[in-house]
Amino acid sequence: MKADDIRRVYLEYMTETGHVVIPRAPLIPHDDPSTLFTGSGMQPLVPYLLGADHPAGTRVADSQTCLRVQDIDEVGDNRHTTFFEMLGNWSLGDYFKQEQLPQVWTFLTEKVGLDPNRIYVSCFVGDPAHGIPKDTESAEIWTRLFTEAGVSADQAEVDTEEHAAEVGTNGARIAFYGKKNWWCRGGDAESMPVGEPGGPDSELFYLYPEVEHDPAWGANCHQNCDCGRFLEIGNSVFMEYQRTETGFAPLPRKNVDYGGGLARIAAASIGTADVFKINLLWPIIEKLQDLSGKTYEDQTVAMRVIADHLRGATFLAVDGVRPSNKAQGYVMRRLIRRAIRYAFELGLEENFFPQIIPTIAGIYEAHYPEVREHAAFVEAVLSKEEQSFRRTLRKGIKQLKGYRKTGVTGVELFVLSDTFGFPVELSTEEAQRAGIAVSESWREEFDAQMAAQRARSQQATKAAS
Repeated sequence: MKADDIRRVYLEYMTETGHVVIPRAPLIPHDDPSTLFTGSGMQPLVPYLLGADHPAGTRVADSQTCLRVQDIDEVGDNRHTTFFEMLGNWSLGDYFKQEQLPQVWTFLTEKVGLDPNRIYVSCFVGDPAHGIPKDTESAEIWTRLFTEAGVSADQAEVDTEEHAAEVGTNGARIAFYGKKNWWCRGGDAESMPVGEPGGPDSELFYLYPEVEHDPAWGANCHQNCDCGRFLEIGNSVFMEYQRTETGFAPLPRKNVDYGGGLARIAAASIGTADVFKINLLWPIIEKLQDLSGKTYEDQTVAMRVIADHLRGATFLAVDGVRPSNKAQGYVMRRLIRRAIRYAFELGLEENFFPQIIPTIAGIYEAHYPEVREHAAFVEAVLSKEEQSFRRTLRKGIKQLKGYRKTGVTGVELFVLSDTFGFPVELSTEEAQRAGIAVSESWREEFDAQMAAQRARSQQATKAAS
């Protein structure tokens, strides 16, 4: 199934099961100063998970656009993107585990048609220190669902990823983890902020048996291994706790918070572990191949980065962000500039954004018509940034190459940023790519130079007044 079909089928199925489909929230969160972007499907629902009544009722669903720049350095592999869509459904004090898990199972195996033999799950092992029990109920439900599908449902208790990599799970269909199966926005149960909702979760993984385990991630493969054999495709969070000063208290009602990565489900549907081959990204890759005359196989990382970053920058522009040196605008600028840097590897040294943005608009016009409606404006905003930065990039790369023999410290990186306008993140990436040594303490050195500059500026301001 194509991603568009999966999104449509999901929302139709949610409607059939009594959910009200709500529109996506903008990438820039309203009334939430704790984060720059909508980084998960549940984020706009937090007030309702805490107990407020949702105007649409106790069962809601959507497909939420998200941006998560914590993964920016991972973009280039087969599964990480900064921009993504989460298929989500929520029960706000309505149903719980007994209805949620069979519901997601039906969607994935019957509606999408994924092979049950390639689905694996994980459950929460428990947290005795905080009085939170092992989630045997979810494991029992999964056991029944697997058994009914003719799939063995053995279990393994591994607790940590490190332990799982050390001892393995012997192919267990259901694995119990600790921190990995506790979900909240603020980390694990121990580090989550006071007032934050959270709870145990049950994650679903899709196995790609053709992918060989990479021992760099440990001696044994398991559900949460990062080698690429298992790809997480969904997560049901049982949001029933709130962090307090002394531990945890029950939320006013037990909630379900489900999120399924649309790109990963679509990749599983067409039998590939490469999310860039789905119809939400592949047309951009094809356009890059046409423009550059190079192939995806030869320039995989560059094309993945460009496709992801320009898609993210496009949606940011649609939602009102402009390139700048502050907050959301800075992240947008970083996405654009990284895309341009990788475009040089494809030989695209002229402005090419105007040829990519219409492709992105075409991909999303059916479900997100606002992208097509704003395409001309988006093109103007991004193209202006592209033209400006290409001049800066050429100067910065030339200057950086002068440090091949000596390496760079935070002092040189500051000069590149302050004098040549070359962003420090790009400087370090370019240095590593070119084999130029970078000081281990470059960040501290750079920050010291920045602080000294601010002090000089303040003194100059006082003197002038």
